[in-house]
Amino acid sequence: MKKLFLAIFAVGLSYTLWAQDINLNNTTKPVRRDSSQKPMDGYYRNSDIENRKVIEYAPLRQADVAYRKRIWREIDLREKMNLVFTSPNARLMDIIVNAIQDGSLTAYDPTPTKDNPTGDNFEYMAELPVDQVMARLGGDSVLVEEFNENNEVISSRYENRAFSGENVLKFRIKEDWIFDKQRSIFEPRIIGIAPLITPSIPGMEQVNNDGITNQVAGGDPFDPFSPQENNLTDENIINDIALNQGLSINTSVDATPAFWIYFPEARHVFVNKEVKNRKNIATGLSYDDVFIKRIFTSYIVKQDNPEDLRIKDYIRDDINRLYESDRIKKVMMDWEQDLWSY
Repeated sequence: MKKLFLAIFAVGLSYTLWAQDINLNNTTKPVRRDSSQKPMDGYYRNSDIENRKVIEYAPLRQADVAYRKRIWREIDLREKMNLVFTSPNARLMDIIVNAIQDGSLTAYDPTPTKDNPTGDNFEYMAELPVDQVMARLGGDSVLVEEFNENNEVISSRYENRAFSGENVLKFRIKEDWIFDKQRSIFEPRIIGIAPLITPSIPGMEQVNNDGITNQVAGGDPFDPFSPQENNLTDENIINDIALNQGLSINTSVDATPAFWIYFPEARHVFVNKEVKNRKNIATGLSYDDVFIKRIFTSYIVKQDNPEDLRIKDYIRDDINRLYESDRIKKVMMDWEQDLWSY
């Protein structure tokens, strides 16, 4: 019986060793690998991230919610702490787009409607097909026409325009800050994430490098040869004075959400996507960890209010907007601190 047990153990051990990748560094003779197998990129298989499952939030009852604040914030990928989102080997935008294309994620239309005036209420948002998602990102097909010497179209064809995730520089986050009196915890829970894109407006390229348009008032604001009207509004008078004095006028278009993704659904994708760390690539952090543990920097652009105003709707200066963002953050933190007595 003992010999039979040892024989079974030896056979099982041999199968285990055979199933593992051959460690070429420990061999004393040349080893020829099977041509169908690719060599391992490293010295061990990083299977921890691939097999992870989402850790659920603690159950939450409405009766236990003593405080709730809805916040909209933006993540600027150009900031140093957020550069992990732009790694070419694990770019967040590429992960989201690939998941939408293979059906793992659902993209929602951010277009405002009568029932959804802000365009970010998931209960009233429609799903976006993959082709519309790619069209919003500029990765759809483009019509290419060929002309003859008389400037006549002789042929046309559609060519795929490749999408690059590096063009997305900001993400918008919609979240709730909740105080659970049952657990005595004040925590944020993300609801949705949206990549921000700058709409392409025809004629915008006519704005020169100084940010001054060739057009002052009336007609097409981006066409200097369109018929002009004598619109003597306060804004036009200011623009005339600025142009005469050689001042620059910044013409910019606000970035808008290309689509929204539902974060509880996206967690099942993010949990298996590793984040590249600059100092140590063996941290084992996934994108789910980054969002749950708040390993990013951001600034508040809106809080829930009766007028549904964004910060930029009542503060025009960029620096003062950041001060207002910090003020809102401090109000929430002070509310939590005032709950306790020491």
